[in-house]
Amino acid sequence: MTMQTPLSRDTDPATSGPVTAASRTHRRPGSRAVGSLSRTEGMYYLFLVPALVLFTAFVVAPACVGVFYSFTDYLGFGQWDFLGLENYRALVSDPAILASYGFTLGFAVVTVIVTQVIALTLAIALAKRIRFAAGLRSIFVIPMVISGIVVAYVFNFLFANTVPAMATSIGFGPLEQSILGDPNLAWLAIVIVSAWQTVPGALLIYTAGLTSIPEELYEASSLDGATGWKQLRAITLPLLGGFIVINTVLGVKGYLGAYDVIVGLTNGGPGSATSSVAMTIFGGFTGGDYAYQMANATVFFIITVLISVLQLAATRGRNLRLA
Repeated sequence: MTMQTPLSRDTDPATSGPVTAASRTHRRPGSRAVGSLSRTEGMYYLFLVPALVLFTAFVVAPACVGVFYSFTDYLGFGQWDFLGLENYRALVSDPAILASYGFTLGFAVVTVIVTQVIALTLAIALAKRIRFAAGLRSIFVIPMVISGIVVAYVFNFLFANTVPAMATSIGFGPLEQSILGDPNLAWLAIVIVSAWQTVPGALLIYTAGLTSIPEELYEASSLDGATGWKQLRAITLPLLGGFIVINTVLGVKGYLGAYDVIVGLTNGGPGSATSSVAMTIFGGFTGGDYAYQMANATVFFIITVLISVLQLAATRGRNLRLA
């Protein structure tokens, strides 16, 4: 009579063989993974849903209401009538609106060029093995952490008092009067202050891009007799192409919404020479022109979205190493 011995703890009942990692996995397929996935999905929705509800309630819903009112004659209170596209037609022929768009776009383009040239030059200079490079980087990023309105008021005092006084003392006539009061030069002060505040952000991005370029490329080019200028044209600028695109597009998007620096420096003056689109929109909200400026804001939003699309198209397929 043959006796059957019970399966030991280390025997797989399905195969009557020793328990292995594969048999354990086969015996309980995916039980642990399913539980972990469920917990992960729960935590995902726990964080996502409240943020989505708040964003919808305080951003999406008011924006949709504002777009609806852009088709009416709503003043911000009281009754309203539906006008269709009348507000949008009026925008096209409004000199003040067109002037604000012209100033904003021109200011954005000029400031982006100035900012990128300065930031790239500083990044290349600080990438060299010079003394106190780390300390200089820390100093250069200080403007980035200061409020724009504070910076604007400080420079307002400098342009209105200090600069004219210095120009008078040395006999430099063009600056003996504050450029903030000159309709032809006030925009220059806004460009200077905006670039001074935004150069640090672009500098950090360019510094990250430069650190991602292999040093061997420069060493090999040096052996081939390439000078610093040739290395800049053949190696640095091509490999920084993606970073230049990012800085340029982010800069244009940021300058299109310029508000605090302009308010602190010129408040849109002299007259309306430096009135940006954002200032025009906010001025309409407080001046009983709600529906009309909502139409303006809608057009401005569409322009911003188009720039975002251009950003995605320009950076698609680029392998950017930001570290």
